[in-house]
Amino acid sequence: MFLAVVGATATGKTGVSLAIAARVRAEIVSMDSRQVYRGMDVGTAKATAAERALVPHHGLNLVDPDGRYSAGRFARDARGWIAGTRARRSLPLLVGGTGFFLRAVTEPIFAEPPLDPVRQDALRRWLRRQDREVLARWVDALDPDRAALAREGGPQRLSRTLEVALLTGRPLSWWHRHALPEADGLPGVIVVLDLPRDELDRRIDVRVASMLEGGLVNEVRALLDAGYGEDAPGMTGTGYREIAAHLRGEVSLEDAAERVRMSTRQYARRQLTWLRHQLPGSAVRLDATASLEQLAEAALAAYEQAGGVVSRREART
Repeated sequence: MFLAVVGATATGKTGVSLAIAARVRAEIVSMDSRQVYRGMDVGTAKATAAERALVPHHGLNLVDPDGRYSAGRFARDARGWIAGTRARRSLPLLVGGTGFFLRAVTEPIFAEPPLDPVRQDALRRWLRRQDREVLARWVDALDPDRAALAREGGPQRLSRTLEVALLTGRPLSWWHRHALPEADGLPGVIVVLDLPRDELDRRIDVRVASMLEGGLVNEVRALLDAGYGEDAPGMTGTGYREIAAHLRGEVSLEDAAERVRMSTRQYARRQLTWLRHQLPGSAVRLDATASLEQLAEAALAAYEQAGGVVSRREART
């Protein structure tokens, strides 16, 4: 059984996870669809080298910014990380705000049929050249049942929806309804960090300022110089396109920062909607204005009450 700490961006998930790991033997599995990308550290609020030295982390730096990393692949990888963590008698601690990654672990998706790699590569090259609205219109036509969800997920999810429909002859929504899951779901205790809206907005402002001070502009410049355009899957993350526009001279840094703040708030609202409607009723909701110590103890108490066993560390004096 795993323990998951989830919540919208800037709710303090990293701090709580580290506080939990200070109390029990644990390994952290990142459930963040942007932290899988190499070279994208500042803009994704990735765990620092010092934090990773304190606690083993999985799910970071897996693909280059122009690569794809699906929820299905995450679930397959996560099952291995969780099994290995349990074998080492540690607590698998899933942490992040990508709801589809969590669902793929608890409710595995269908076993994907084999796809012709040559046709798949050619299709992906074509899809990368299309703008978002073109992709959305194709999804509306080929998979209307999934259109709203695909639009919400942006170019990457739109492209994935089209890829399955065009290469298998059946829409992705059909596969989700009719195909057998590729594995059994894993049991876990889900803890949600909740914040009042004004406090969430305040923390987002602080986070954006910290990212800019921490080198976000230089990070985006290095990615662009390395040849990763704005159509690369990793570069669609919040903050990267806004800073890229500044580097092209289209907006001032101040205006770009405001756009990042606005985009981050919008992203957080989408996360909140998903977490409000898609989590099981057993999810434990905690007031994230409490201290890290209180939140860590509450999360561990919920896990132990559900039958989970942890190896407590000796108290430090």
